[in-house]
Amino acid sequence: MKIKFLMTGILACLTATTFAQKGELNTAQSEYEKYVGLKSQPALAMPSLTKARQAIDKAAANEKTANLPQTYAVKAGIYGSLAELDTVATTSLPLFNTAAEALKKAKELDTKGENKQLIENAGVALASYQLNKGVKEYQSQKYDLAYKSFDFYRTIMPEDTNAILYTGLAALNSKNYPAAISNYTKLLTTKYSKVESMYSELANVYLTTKDTANALKTVTEGIAKYPNNADLRKTEIEISLMQGKQKEVLDKILSAIANDPKNKDLYYYAGLVYSQVGDVASQKIAKAPAASKAALQAEKDQNFQKAAEMYKKALEIDPNYFEANLNMGYVIISPAIEAYNAANKLPSNQQKAYDAAMAKANAQFDLAKPYLLKAVELNPKSYDALNNLLTYYKGKKDTANIAKLNAQINALPKN
Repeated sequence: MKIKFLMTGILACLTATTFAQKGELNTAQSEYEKYVGLKSQPALAMPSLTKARQAIDKAAANEKTANLPQTYAVKAGIYGSLAELDTVATTSLPLFNTAAEALKKAKELDTKGENKQLIENAGVALASYQLNKGVKEYQSQKYDLAYKSFDFYRTIMPEDTNAILYTGLAALNSKNYPAAISNYTKLLTTKYSKVESMYSELANVYLTTKDTANALKTVTEGIAKYPNNADLRKTEIEISLMQGKQKEVLDKILSAIANDPKNKDLYYYAGLVYSQVGDVASQKIAKAPAASKAALQAEKDQNFQKAAEMYKKALEIDPNYFEANLNMGYVIISPAIEAYNAANKLPSNQQKAYDAAMAKANAQFDLAKPYLLKAVELNPKSYDALNNLLTYYKGKKDTANIAKLNAQINALPKN
């Protein structure tokens, strides 16, 4: 019985000693937790953070508690919070480094997960510090540094959509395209509120790296989820034309029209394909040998005519469709400009031919006028709409309206 009593006494003594040794550590954790709870009220919170720092420094210096996972976890949280609050880089960075080292040790030693919440809180503080640091670096156009800061933030909070977006943006601006692609691709799998726009953003990054195959794949996936997204449709058309796949994209749009004949956007996209094919033919005419010019001119005229048919169908569904009015005016006025320029190239002794050519040009100009006016009415601050209407008035030699349109264009905000 005496031996048992003696052992019990020794155990009691050891427990009391251990508790005493952990006193500073427990104080540090308690005061830190008070700070976290009062964080929204700095005047009340700061005294607790000061006490927590004093206590954890003592606990970290005590050989009995220095290497406990709890000590490292609490220290990481306290110093991470101090770094987050310090707005001076020269003094905040040492605090951050101390916290980061402590967090690393805490994760290594806390094999049982007893300090999980403390470790998570510390990570959030460090992530917040790097977020604020990254924002300042990004605003200063130090994109490579901002990328590193945001990437640290992202590794701590891998599912935070802002963390992924900011890391991707900084990577893109620092021309770290693989990292930009990786982060934008990840963002597509999240519930990011503007995820729809990220398909276009990712496609544009691929296009920057001349990877048209993945750009088109990304756009195609985006359209499957968001079939009415105008930017995605336009990008699909542009990429398809770059790859010489205008037939494929046109077939896809026409098939979609067959399934949804009341969709004005689909008619507009079909018109856009025809317009762009016609523009390509037009650009080739000037440099083409004489034998090829007639065929290219016919190709242009045919595609512009088909484009006009598609835009007209879109406008039958929605007469106030700005883009359809704008492009309809363009494809109609284009041959008017050609006729006008051809007439002015005729020699002075061909007055009769000149008059006939100008009459033809004027008639074509007038066909475009309703659409040109409607486009300006719908968007009076559109440079393209105003410029197209200005071209009409130049063709009609209407000096009063030429001056008026020039004034409107000059009043537009400069980019």
